[in-house]
Parts: sequence; structure tokens; C-alpha cells
Amino acid sequence: MSNRPLAAAGRLVPLLRAGLIAGIVIAAAGYPLVALTGLGAKATAHAVEQKTRLLTTALPAETSYVYAADGKTVLTMFYEEYRQYTKLSDMSPNIQQAIIAAEDSRFYQHHGVDPKGVARAFVANARSGGSQGASTLTMQYVRMALRDSATTPKEVQEATQQTSIRKVKEMRMALDLEKEMSKEQIMERYLNSAYFGHRAYGIYAASEIFFSKTPKDLTPVEAATLAGLVKSPSEYDPADSDQKEATGRRNYVLDRMSQLGYLSPDSAAAAKTEPIRLKLTNPPNDCASITEKYNSWGFACDYLKNWWSSQPAFGANRLERMDKLRRGGYRIVLSIDPKIQAAAEKNVGAKEGTGSPFANGIVVSEPGTGRVKAMAVNRNYSLDLADNPPSSNPEAGPKVKANYPNTVAPLLGGGDLPGYQAGSTFKMFPMLAALDSGMTLSTSFNAPYRYKSNVYDGWAPSNASGAMTGQQTMWSGFGKSVNTYFVWLEERVGADRAVRLAEQLGLRWRTDVDREQASPGKAKKWGAFTLGVSDATPLEMANAYAAVAADGRYCEAIPVQAIMNRDGTTATYATPGGLHREVAKPRCRQVVSADAARAATDAARCPTGDRPARGGCGGWSTADSVRGTVGRPVAGKTGTTDSTRSAWFVGYTPELAAASFISDPDNPFNAVGDGQSQIPIAAVAETLRDGLKGTPTRQFTPPSDAIVG
Repeated sequence: MSNRPLAAAGRLVPLLRAGLIAGIVIAAAGYPLVALTGLGAKATAHAVEQKTRLLTTALPAETSYVYAADGKTVLTMFYEEYRQYTKLSDMSPNIQQAIIAAEDSRFYQHHGVDPKGVARAFVANARSGGSQGASTLTMQYVRMALRDSATTPKEVQEATQQTSIRKVKEMRMALDLEKEMSKEQIMERYLNSAYFGHRAYGIYAASEIFFSKTPKDLTPVEAATLAGLVKSPSEYDPADSDQKEATGRRNYVLDRMSQLGYLSPDSAAAAKTEPIRLKLTNPPNDCASITEKYNSWGFACDYLKNWWSSQPAFGANRLERMDKLRRGGYRIVLSIDPKIQAAAEKNVGAKEGTGSPFANGIVVSEPGTGRVKAMAVNRNYSLDLADNPPSSNPEAGPKVKANYPNTVAPLLGGGDLPGYQAGSTFKMFPMLAALDSGMTLSTSFNAPYRYKSNVYDGWAPSNASGAMTGQQTMWSGFGKSVNTYFVWLEERVGADRAVRLAEQLGLRWRTDVDREQASPGKAKKWGAFTLGVSDATPLEMANAYAAVAADGRYCEAIPVQAIMNRDGTTATYATPGGLHREVAKPRCRQVVSADAARAATDAARCPTGDRPARGGCGGWSTADSVRGTVGRPVAGKTGTTDSTRSAWFVGYTPELAAASFISDPDNPFNAVGDGQSQIPIAAVAETLRDGLKGTPTRQFTPPSDAIVG
């Protein structure tokens, strides 16, 4: 065999020590010198310098955590790469020593590229025709960091392709990086970037997944096992039934630790006799991984995802925003209140269990903030639909599964489902519009059983009962739910004004019919709007009524009470005016006057059996049991649709607003029946009672004399 490779290697070491990149490339890759022509061009050097500077600040993707309102209970996580960044001071010296022993024994002697290692690799490659790379920890980190910070497939390919061009850039960047960062900083970044298999990115994830402990507590045996994985996570996987390869690799690392003086020979020998003892953990990912104990929180988690994907603070489009959620390392504290959530869970589905086609759900919102305090429905949050019966919709076909007992569909709102016809709960919108336009609570009309509307082209709706016929005011008309009174009232204020107000209070039109009717050209003639023929979600209705409870101040629905960035700072966004606001801070605006909202609340006390501050309810109401159940001042409104296909109740106190419905999400023509209309009433009343138990009773502020009339 020719001695030319050995001679070349001997000449190369001085070149390396002089820092000549061309020599490094020849040794590392074994390529002919002619192949490297032009690699030292100024443009390439400038690009390398730019990327090197980027690597000093770039951090790897990190898992985002979702907590309950206590900020401590982890509900789930979101990640593409399961990783939690950990400081070097929070890692056991064992893992630092083991990774040096396994990957780069001269880490603390070289300056990013190891001349001896390069020469050794060059000789080995020349003899065998192989591609031994002699990559130091710094070079490996450069490669991982370039891959992790890539934003296009081309950048990923450039960071990982096996070419001499990539190698020379990597070496140059490693040399430059060690001028900018200390060995300790590079070691910290490396151990937080390396892949250990089983979705474990970084040492925190590896320690937890394989041994259910933190990196600070790793023993030498455990550290050697993990360090051995970096070279080939699949080949040396200790979770395989046959641990032969994993044990051999671990023992090699232990021997190297002994040779480098990190372990005594006796300690290494004893450690090699130990079996690999794993304590595997499977970290949850996404909403479907929430534990059984918190299963019902899955619907709130799902709402969080939909809300997040609509927030410009996290990116320009849905894809960017979800990427941020899965890679940004956020700490997200939900606004769901455990006490109120428990009350909601207990009180929905009391009569309709998870085995019913009729969904009974409830959403509780906080007036003045818009924060969602509870989301519950008589369904299991699960992707497994295997045991679900066929859909109740005859047009769906026999192979289409029903939404019960398991579903992840956003039945409570916050997604793309249109919701359910909300019936007379919509009477709040024309009444509120009328009051805000200057009309008074005492506005009176002799409401007939049937009313023919000239404004709405002869449409002639009727009341649910002949007992509603007669002189009505806003108090009695709302308390008894007199259709003909509210059609007459809507004529006077304008249906389009009521529609626009509903939009300002958060309602969105998701069906073609609703969008057409709500359009500027049609809204003035949408007389049936006041009867709730439009679809709405419990989330929308709870939040709209919460604005009335908050004296007309509408706050966007929000599922979080805090969002922290990976560095512990509060997540913010820039307003159009250039101000920075907290993403989790309530976003509120005054929609109607405080007096108009207080007047609407006074009338809304009539349906619940409560007493208004200024007027009379006319002797009876549609949900007169609510006041007695809640045990404190309460307002609200019932709602049913034709043939009672769905039934609703929206109720509120000064502290909380809740909306509950019962309907068949698969088939809106599958009527729930009159006997079921009490279910949402009881769900809201009992949830408000239980959720507010032990809190001081607050009073509604009475309306002014001027608006009473």
C-alpha cells in the first residue's frame, strides 16, 4: 500500500494548526483539491459569517406547555420535537462527561475543529474508502442548529447533505463560533439540540422519556446510555426487547469515561455489569392526549388551538401560528376555573348522558374580561369513534359515525361548526338596540296573538300561547317571550340595527342562509332574526350576554389568562398604533351605553323569576325557577325553535354568564321535544349556583329614570 495518505496527513497537521480551511476540507472529506476550487470566495465567507452570528442567538424548537388556571397542573403539551431547554447548571456532570467521551474526547482542547481527529479521519477514509467525518461537538451543533433554524426544505438539505461544500462551511462556522461562545455555552446548546430517539430532542426530554427523571439526577450508567444514543438512536435504542446493541454502546462510553479520568476503572467495571433499567414516560401531545381526569378540558384545549390559530401575534397565517405553538416553548395558562368547570361537568348531561344523540353543553364566560371559565358537554373528548353508532342524519349514510359518545368536534363553539338555532335568546339583540337608540323599558304595545308585519312583507308570526296576548312592555314581553311584541319592537328599531349589534357582540354567520340574510341588502327585512332562526354557538351567546352583564362593555372571548414566552417574559403583540399589549390581556370595547345594558338586564330578570329593580314582569315568566336555584340576583332568557328542535337558556349574574343548549348536532331536524326544554335551564342555574358558592353576592346596577320611561 502506498504511504502517500500518511505523508499527506503528516503535512496536514501544521496546516490545521495554522487555521487554513482548505487543508481542513481535504482531510475531512478526502476529496481532490480541485473539487474545492472557489470555496473560499468572499461571497461564501460572508454568508458563513452571517449564519455564524445567527447561531449565537438561535435556539432549538421547544415544547409548549398548557396549564390549568393554577399555573402548575400540566394538562397537555404541544410539540413537533419534544424538548425543554435546560441550563448546563441543571444537568448532571455525568451527562456532560459522557457526551464528551462518546462524541468528542478533545472538546476542551480544540477550537471547534480537531486537527488530530481530522487527520485520523483522513487516513481512515483513504485506507477504507469510507466517510469518517471527525465532527467535533461544535461542528455537530452547527449542523443541528442550521437544520433547526431552517425555514425552507432547501435550507434543511444544505444543512445536512453529505458534501465537501457543507463540510467546509460547517468547519469554518465551528471555528468562528468558538470565538463567540464559550465551551460551556456550546455544550449547553448541544445537549439541548441532540436527538436521542423516541421523540426525545435534548437531554431534558431524553432523561424524562427513558428514565422519568430530570437531567440533574442522571447516574453515570444512565448518562452513558443516553450519550451512546446520539450516534445512532435507532441502532442503540435501549427500549428494544433486545438490549444487546444498546448495552455494548453504553459500555463503550463507560470505558471511554474511565480512560478520560471521569470514572475510576473499578467504577466503570462495576457500572458495565448493571443492566439498563428504563422507566419509560410517554409525554402527552395535543388535546387528545389530556388525561382521563381532565378529559372534559379537551374541548377547552381544542378551543385554545382554534383561538391561537387566529391570533396575528403568532404569525401571518394559520400554518405559521400553529408552528409557533408547537415549536415556540410557550407556557400557556388556561382561563378555565376548576371549580366552575367541575360544576359545569356535573350539571350538563344529568338527564342526557354520553349515550344520547342530543348534545347538552354549556359555556361560562366572565363579564368584563371575556375569559372562558368553563366548557362542558355530555361527550367524551376522544378521537376514537369506533364504538359510536351511525349518524342520526338519514342523509349521512350508514358508514358515517354519530358524534356520541366520543367526539372532538367543537360542539361548544370556537371552531368552524355553525352552531344551533338559538330561538328567543335572540330577543336580547333588538331589545338592546332599541334601548340604546333611546327607547324606554316602558315602551308599550298591545300584542295580538298573531301579528302581520307590513315592514316584513306581510309575514305574520304568532305567539306560543294565547296567554301572551295583551298590553306588554319590555319587562313583560321579555319575561313571557312574546313574539309579536318583539317583531313589532324590531320593526321600530330596524332589524338591520339588531343584526349589526349582534355582530358587535361577537356573533358570526357561518351558513350561506345566515350570511345572505345578514347582508346589508337583506338585513332590514330579516324580521325572523328576533325569533332566533340563525345559528349560534354557546360560546358566542355566553359572551354576548356577558357584555350586557358588564354594562355594555363587550370583551372578545379568550381561553387564556396568561401566556409566557420561552424566556419567561409575557407574550405581547403590536397594535396598529405601535403599542405593545399582552396577548392574554382582555380586549374590550363599549358597544352600547351602560344605561342601555342595565335596562336590558332589568328586563332580563323577568324570565328567571327574579324581581326587576324598576318595573313589573306581568305575573309569570318562562324560567321562574332560576332565581330560587341560583339564590342571588340573576337575569337570562329561554329559547326554543320550531317543534323544539333545540332548546336554550342563557343566564347571568354580575360575576358570570352561561349559555346552555340541547340539540342533535348531526341532525337539526331530530327534535328534542318540549319535555327537554328544561334541561338547559337547569344546567345554567345549577352551574351558576355551584360555581359561585362561597362568593359574596353582588347586585345588578339599576337603570336610570330616563331609560325606564
